[in-house]
Amino acid sequence: MAELQAESKPLLGRAHSGSGDGDCPQALSTCRSVQVGPAAVASRDLCIDQAVVFIEDAMQYRSISHRMDAGSMRLYRCYYSNACQRILNFTIFSILALAFTESPCSLTKTADVRYRSLHWEPPCGLTEGIEGLCLLVFMTDVSVKCFLVGRAQFQRNVWLLAYVAVLAVSVVDWTVSLCLLCQERLRIRRLLRPFFLLQNSSMMKKTLKCIRWSLPEMASVGLLLVVHLCLFTIFGTLLFTVGEEDEHEKKERLTYFQNLLDAFTSLLVLLTTANNPDVMIPAYSENRAYAIFFIVFTLIGSLFLMNLLTAIIYNQFRGYLMKSLQTSLFRRRLGTRAAYEVLCSLTGVGVMPQDFLQVLEKAQLSSSQKQAVMEKVRSLDGVLLSADEFQKIFSEVDRGVVREHPPRPCYRSPLLQSAQFLFGHRYFDYLGNCITLANLVSICVFLVLDEDVAPSDRDNFVLGVLNCVFIMYYLLELLLKVFALGPWGYLSYPENLFDGLVTLALLVLEILMLAVYGFPYRGWKPEMRGLLSLWDMMRLVNILIVFRFLRIIPNMKGHRVGAGVPQWAGGVRGCAFFLPAADGRGGQHHPGPCPELAGIWRHPGGINLFQGAIVAPGNDSLAHDNGSAPCGSFEQLEYWANNFDDFAAALITLWNVMVVNNWQVFLEAYERYAGRWSLVYFVLWWLVSSVIWVNLFLALLLENFLYRWDPRSHERHLSGMQLTAELIFRDILEEPKEEELMHRLRNHPHVRLCR
Repeated sequence: MAELQAESKPLLGRAHSGSGDGDCPQALSTCRSVQVGPAAVASRDLCIDQAVVFIEDAMQYRSISHRMDAGSMRLYRCYYSNACQRILNFTIFSILALAFTESPCSLTKTADVRYRSLHWEPPCGLTEGIEGLCLLVFMTDVSVKCFLVGRAQFQRNVWLLAYVAVLAVSVVDWTVSLCLLCQERLRIRRLLRPFFLLQNSSMMKKTLKCIRWSLPEMASVGLLLVVHLCLFTIFGTLLFTVGEEDEHEKKERLTYFQNLLDAFTSLLVLLTTANNPDVMIPAYSENRAYAIFFIVFTLIGSLFLMNLLTAIIYNQFRGYLMKSLQTSLFRRRLGTRAAYEVLCSLTGVGVMPQDFLQVLEKAQLSSSQKQAVMEKVRSLDGVLLSADEFQKIFSEVDRGVVREHPPRPCYRSPLLQSAQFLFGHRYFDYLGNCITLANLVSICVFLVLDEDVAPSDRDNFVLGVLNCVFIMYYLLELLLKVFALGPWGYLSYPENLFDGLVTLALLVLEILMLAVYGFPYRGWKPEMRGLLSLWDMMRLVNILIVFRFLRIIPNMKGHRVGAGVPQWAGGVRGCAFFLPAADGRGGQHHPGPCPELAGIWRHPGGINLFQGAIVAPGNDSLAHDNGSAPCGSFEQLEYWANNFDDFAAALITLWNVMVVNNWQVFLEAYERYAGRWSLVYFVLWWLVSSVIWVNLFLALLLENFLYRWDPRSHERHLSGMQLTAELIFRDILEEPKEEELMHRLRNHPHVRLCR
């Protein structure tokens, strides 16, 4: 009976030099003490399942601090299965995408306030029903996580505690919304939605932690920037208020240095070089010596302090990211060592290769990883694995998994073999790229020749014939590659998959065009038939041909730098856009200007603060008529689509401000329409987006660049290895010590290690 009770407990035992059994409780020695009977089979199966879970945790850089009994492991593996994770990811995508359909709805053709139709108001309960389903999935998600880690681990896990708190607030707010028939004044849950994306990615959480630890260093340089701006603001205001009788100096003062706030704003924009040389021209036109003021300001601020801030962000982020990746490496080593200890308990002296292969067969790993490890294990010829040998197998997998392609078809005919070699060679790809380039050049030539001719008057005969010939070649190239590589071999290359889809789309569109308008002939410009004119269909064909030219990117070395930037960087960036644009209000919105930003204390979201601030020109509008608007103003440039009247428009406006080209136009317009304190919102957004996030992305790009241009990295790329964030920094990470690993295993909350 005692043995049957021991079977249900997590087992992790190992004999060492014949003395380990004395330190191991009798109840936990079942893996190796019970040799026959159902108890032995159940004990062995439990050990195998534990090893499977540990290896899966290691390969995914997950913590092993979770329940390890048989029932919990089944739930754990089900939770991390591809199906469950896809459902969770789709749920996160759905709840974030609701922002585009909730009031104010973004489903209009244009964001321009002059031409935009009325916003569609979804009926109460439609988006709330979808949101309720999403919240139900999240409640299931957090319940499973809390159960698996146990109460003690849950109380120490800040992210899980925050997950429960955010979910509780969201559910309460959702319930209140339904009770009030969607007429509540505030919807807090909309502002909390990015958290669901952040908590689901370990690398996003690491990035936020790195940024938090980097803030003190960034704040010191930021303080220098503020001092620099303030000193030059005071100096510039004093400098340009003398000699007011001079027309140019008066224009400089009234335009850019009328008061301290205007001077500060002008110099802040100059820090980004967006208003250079406009801010300097009035004074410089009178006296060239005034240029010294602006040049010195730009040298110190833009070229020194801003680049110093970039260097600090890069250095600090890289340092703290190293710590986070070191933790990930420790998790992998800890998981593999735990799997070794479990498998070793079956023999007491080492790991049998057949036991290891049985574990790998059951483990949910990528096919490339599983194949790489299994090949190394089979090459051992039945020799017992020591701890170092076991760890070495996974260490080699760490350095990159070679992406294998399906074998090519075998042809007996020497002629077919020669053709297969010819059409499967990379030079055949180069020939296809040259043909595509020639097609692109022909399109450009006809666009230049017909630039002054109306589309309805163009003779499309020559271009139509050329496109037809090129498309037939593209189809022939596709078929020859399938012949050389085989269907599955052809599809195993992402660039071939892209090329094939575009080629098939071109073929379908060309057939439709010929079916509707016939074959090309001299003076080919027939009347419009159906939904699209001949030129419209020709335009679509040309657009797809230009799009197909992107197939050359994999052959260019420079693309590897950007391609290796981790996807989680884009996820963090998306969260940074979501919150400043989000709408935290409820009920039916009634657009109207918000002078002096009275709602900034409720939530500083763009829709909350500026919805309805930009009004189309008219009798009741403060906007200038386009003809009377000052040159370079918001109205004269027709920036009407840059508003915060719905979520999609808010995202585009924030993007345009982040780019900082002409962002002074936005500052001036929203100061005039919404109040002077709008400057606070836009300056804070500039700091977060252009200063912090752009430099963060630059840090990742630089690190990836240094890795990609390393000779060893070039060898890895040629061998077809897939890059990860861990692999980029792998050569400078330290291997965990044996004592650290064993100490953590002994203190595992759900598994006891027998020594």
